[in-house]
Amino acid sequence: MSKVFIETLGCAKNEVDSRKLLGRAIDGGLEQTDTADDADLIVVNTCAFIEAARQESIATILDLVDQRERGAKVVVTGCMATRYRDELIEALPEVDKVAVFGEDFLDLMEPSIPSTPISLGAKRGKKGKVKSEPSIDFDLLNLASAKVEGPYAYLKVAEGCDRKCGFCAIPSFRGKQVSRTFEAILEEADALEVPEIVLIAQDLASYGRDLYGKPMLVELTRKLIESKRWIRLLYIYPSQLNDQLIEVIGESGLPYFDLSLQHVSPPLIKRMRRPGSGDEYLRKIEKIRGNFPEAVFRSNFIVGYPGETEEDHEALVRFIEEARLDWVGFFGYSNEDGTYSTTLDDHVDPSIVRDRLLEVSDLQERITRAKRIEAIGRELEVIVQRSGEARSYMESPDIDGIIQVDSAYQTSSKVRIRIDDIDGLDLVGTFI
Repeated sequence: MSKVFIETLGCAKNEVDSRKLLGRAIDGGLEQTDTADDADLIVVNTCAFIEAARQESIATILDLVDQRERGAKVVVTGCMATRYRDELIEALPEVDKVAVFGEDFLDLMEPSIPSTPISLGAKRGKKGKVKSEPSIDFDLLNLASAKVEGPYAYLKVAEGCDRKCGFCAIPSFRGKQVSRTFEAILEEADALEVPEIVLIAQDLASYGRDLYGKPMLVELTRKLIESKRWIRLLYIYPSQLNDQLIEVIGESGLPYFDLSLQHVSPPLIKRMRRPGSGDEYLRKIEKIRGNFPEAVFRSNFIVGYPGETEEDHEALVRFIEEARLDWVGFFGYSNEDGTYSTTLDDHVDPSIVRDRLLEVSDLQERITRAKRIEAIGRELEVIVQRSGEARSYMESPDIDGIIQVDSAYQTSSKVRIRIDDIDGLDLVGTFI
């Protein structure tokens, strides 16, 4: 039996796509392998979020091309393949196929899954040549998923985004928001035999607006909570975090608020084509803490966006000091083709961006460490992630710290522990 290996780069949304592609490959008669060395089909699910992610994608593709066994096929798919398909085809002749979202690549193998392509037609290329467009063979968002094994699973509830943030190219290749039906999400959730489900989308809090005429995340979350599993929500725009959503997250047993802030200086936020201000964010955070004192917060910020002044940066530093968020990711601004930000003047010198990144990163690390020390002595319910590691509601999988525990319990077990110490930014716990 032919074997398939899938390498996933980028965010959790790509992980969901890979799981669906794997399910389709298995249905098509292929067998999963965990190494590229013995694979007959190697699939690289790429990321194109920022320049560093694109460089990592190219390096990974070339590495896997070198590793493949004689006769093995290499397919490049995902965000980078969809956004830069023609460029990749020209630059990587050693790759057997560059497949956009929903384009079949199992036709490289035998047997392949029968499909009825929905042709997008053809267009005229340079010098009058006809250039074929890729055909869309399946609905990736609603494709059946491979079985998930482990303590958690990401569940994508929508694809695409209707926002026009100045720095983001995602809508240009992921398209406008398309939500899955309430029933389809609940059906997939029921099939996931994991103790924690993590809901994701490009704009999670807008789930259902395109399908039902209004956001339905609150209703969906309430329904999923009935399963008695942990339900974690990632990627929420602060403008969408209303009282009802705050309440359902706070009362869910997982008061973990992942807010997409990006910056706090009003003039810079306006240049980013986003609403809000640092003062508004602080008021909302304090309100949440007032109602749910054990709430944990995560966010991300862009440093060095065009026009960012020293005053803008100082406003971000003050916000970080006042907000005392538990987890924060910082990204240096990346110039993305086709985005509004590329048309702006006053681009920040890279050396200044590096210095600012270092300053806020060091500040946040001290804050995160202090917040972790505050947890010492607490008793918490945790999920054993793997031997010797666990997570509580305070740690989102893959992106936050962990809790070190002994290996007495199996993966996916839910147990109670007491936090006794700290090791770096990880906690150390003892089973009660």
